[in-house]
Amino acid sequence: MHINSLKNFGLLAGLVWVSWNASRLAAEMQVKTNDRIIFLGDSITEEGDEAGGFVTIVREAVAKRHPDLNIEIVGAGISGDRVGDLLERLDRDVIQKKPTKVIVYIGINDVWNLPAGTGTPIDEFGGGLRRVVDEIRAADAEVVLCTASVIGEKTNGSNELDEELDKYCEISRQVARDKQVELVDLRRQFLQQLKQINPEQDVQGHLTTDGVHLNPAGNKFVARQMLAALGIDESSLLRHVVLFRFKKDATPEQIVEIERAFGDLPGKIAEIRSYEWGINNSSEGLNNDFTHCFLVTFGSEADREKYLPHPAHKEFVELLLPKLDKAFVFDYWVEP
Repeated sequence: MHINSLKNFGLLAGLVWVSWNASRLAAEMQVKTNDRIIFLGDSITEEGDEAGGFVTIVREAVAKRHPDLNIEIVGAGISGDRVGDLLERLDRDVIQKKPTKVIVYIGINDVWNLPAGTGTPIDEFGGGLRRVVDEIRAADAEVVLCTASVIGEKTNGSNELDEELDKYCEISRQVARDKQVELVDLRRQFLQQLKQINPEQDVQGHLTTDGVHLNPAGNKFVARQMLAALGIDESSLLRHVVLFRFKKDATPEQIVEIERAFGDLPGKIAEIRSYEWGINNSSEGLNNDFTHCFLVTFGSEADREKYLPHPAHKEFVELLLPKLDKAFVFDYWVEP
């Protein structure tokens, strides 16, 4: 018997897919003693070095997992930067610090500023990215190249700059292939995640504050991709599976409200590692009228115990209960 309660369940694998050559990534990008890892980018990276940001989350995770390796995590993001700006400050902010690994997350401003005439022409973007990679490698550091993420959270191609952003991200992928460096394809990862958590096609609010800059859920999401790119072994994960059967008088509008409210929880509850949901699509007829399945991942039982009485979760339960006929909950461990 197949379990098809989650629509497009294969997307779960996509949430942890981080490279065009994942086997090579796992083999080569392991953290080592005395690593100095620099995150190079724009305002997303700059904000990521603040409390709760993805650079800070990575720094804390590395320190927790490898306290004896003396690994240093350095944030080198500057608001407004484009690829040309990275080149101008590469020696000062990266090379002189003698990194062993550099994670380059750039491209948003190169595209975002195109309508104003201050973006980067696509040929200059590709050429600049190649120079960034070459100069970092010449300094004997490994490179991880990231595609730009999103300028607007809609996944149906209707964000104003989607077409241009996709072209620039393809340039980043091509540079990674040509230079044989590791790629974290944030563009694809964001779209896969947003297809699950943004069915209403909101322009912002799920992984970003404004369609670009990361909110708490977005920072956690990016941190997971970066940790995977660095070969950081994730601890065992606790899956929390919840199925709902709604009362017959629950209206479609009320059910959508509940879907959205559940989807908001990862941005409100720090203990949630990842989140996925779907509507039953099984042809076997064995779902017993359960229509909705939600998959929440925690890093520990302690995290789950913080989640259950959390005010945001309790508020969600108060919204849910009047329209709920029955719930089924099943938790299980996934070993690394």
